[in-house]
Amino acid sequence: MFLSYLHTCENQSHRLLNYLSYFQQIIVGRQRATGCVMKYAWLGCLLFAGTLIAGSQDSEFNVNTRYTVEAVVVSGEGWTVNFASVQDHDGKISASLGREIAALIGEKLNPTALDDLARRLRKEFHARTVEHHVLRGQSPDSVQVVFQVNLRPTRFDLSVPKFLYHAKQGWSGAVEGTITAKQNGFTFGLVSDGDELPERYAGLVTRYENTHVGSDRVHLRFEFDSYHEQWNSNTLDPLTAAPIATSTPAVSGGTADTSGPYRTRQNFEPEVTLELAKPLTLSFGTSFERFQEPFPAAHTEAANAMITTLRYHQQLEGSENQSDLDAGYSLRAATKLLDSDFAYARHRADFRYMLTRGKNVLIDDVTTGMISGRAPLFERFVLGNSTMLRGWNKFDLDPLGGNRMVHNTVEYRYGAFEVFYDSGAVWDQGEAAALKHSIGMGLREGSFSLAVAFPVRSGRVDPIFMVGMNY
Repeated sequence: MFLSYLHTCENQSHRLLNYLSYFQQIIVGRQRATGCVMKYAWLGCLLFAGTLIAGSQDSEFNVNTRYTVEAVVVSGEGWTVNFASVQDHDGKISASLGREIAALIGEKLNPTALDDLARRLRKEFHARTVEHHVLRGQSPDSVQVVFQVNLRPTRFDLSVPKFLYHAKQGWSGAVEGTITAKQNGFTFGLVSDGDELPERYAGLVTRYENTHVGSDRVHLRFEFDSYHEQWNSNTLDPLTAAPIATSTPAVSGGTADTSGPYRTRQNFEPEVTLELAKPLTLSFGTSFERFQEPFPAAHTEAANAMITTLRYHQQLEGSENQSDLDAGYSLRAATKLLDSDFAYARHRADFRYMLTRGKNVLIDDVTTGMISGRAPLFERFVLGNSTMLRGWNKFDLDPLGGNRMVHNTVEYRYGAFEVFYDSGAVWDQGEAAALKHSIGMGLREGSFSLAVAFPVRSGRVDPIFMVGMNY
């Protein structure tokens, strides 16, 4: 009986253990189920939140892109360019970047494009920051975009205005460093140029500019240059062989039309520029130019002159074409009233028209000049260099330059490729003008060009090679 009782207890113990094991499995299963439920609940919350965020961003983007750009304005310290007006493109922004900014007008607002243009403006102006703001437009569903260029309080820019090689004149170059503090600019440079004048001049260039004298329409500039002259034998020979000018007996050489050679030359030139209207500017000032004759009769002469320049520049943009018109007239009048040893008036007029259609560019450039009176050599007109009557040698045309000049260039460009036709004449009053012609071709990218030009003449072909940068 006792054994039967023990057996019964043992069976009950096994049954109790089985019940406990069963309840334990139920509890563990419920915990696992609860964990899965919680895990999926958190995952659902995250997905829902992401959907809300993405939806709000997409909604914001879609709202922005519903609007049409009505106008684009780029402004800096003391200046503003409004691309909704074709008369406002005054050269502060490069032509290529200006076209892309103007292309925003009439298109749907694209925030990514605004960020890209702001980055490019910051790079072009060397600015501290460029911010863009979207304002409400004049018509429904339109906006205005404003780019604000914030320049550094003080910055330093290094530029190379000229660096070129001419097969007949050799190397010419200039380098300038400019420190800009707000509207004030201080420039220091070195130059050695055998391309522009009858002589090679080398020396120092310094300049101060203020682009906001009470108004952004008034600019002030002071320039001082000091050069040492080098002469080609083709120029010295006719000077030494010519009779001494009777108007200035102390001169050691020269003709009745010009001066003799000089060793050094200095120029101090204050000038004021007024923006009369957006396309029209007027500059006026005084040039105090002094040069020293060589030994043994070393002495200093002056060619002090009043200077005036009237300039017109306008860009017109159509649906497919872009036109650029630039014209100017300048006068330098030296007079005894300014204690000048020379009395003369130098007139120069130029007209340039450029038509752009896609990659096609057509240019027509006309320049003419006249000098009345007796002017020094650095004032006389020169053809046969890297910009005018290319393909000819200036020392073959007229080693002393001339007091009369006319020149025309017709040029066609497609992308980087260019072909050009030059014609012109340089002569002295009383002589017959001999018109010369040249043709050429080359590659151009921005201010850099590589070209070969051929003078049009019978007997021989003598091409001239040119390469470099010339602004």
